[in-house]
Amino acid sequence: MSSTTLFQISRTCYVALLLLLTAWFGHQGLNGEYSLVFSLLWILPLFAPLKGILTGAPYTYAWASFIVCLYMLHGLTLLYVTETELIFAIVEVLLLSILLVSLPFYARIRGRELGLGLKKKK
Repeated sequence: MSSTTLFQISRTCYVALLLLLTAWFGHQGLNGEYSLVFSLLWILPLFAPLKGILTGAPYTYAWASFIVCLYMLHGLTLLYVTETELIFAIVEVLLLSILLVSLPFYARIRGRELGLGLKKKK
């Protein structure tokens, strides 16, 4: 798979996840199930790598996977315990699974194209 394809898949899934979780936690905060501060704290980490994700910076794609892991824990937990929000949990876990595969692969392929990497000791 080319880096351009991985870039488009990753960027699309990341923006979809950001919109999905913003709508979900925003609704929960406005509905009174969570406080607005708690909802904001859940959404805030997704904005940290947003600029690098949109521009295609390989280093950002590499460390954004760690942030996605936090949300994967939320999605899998929700998938296990919920009966009413099952569709939301399935969509969240599906988007996160795609991101957990595509983010590091894009970082690796694009990093090689740009000649980036760890310097070896001589």
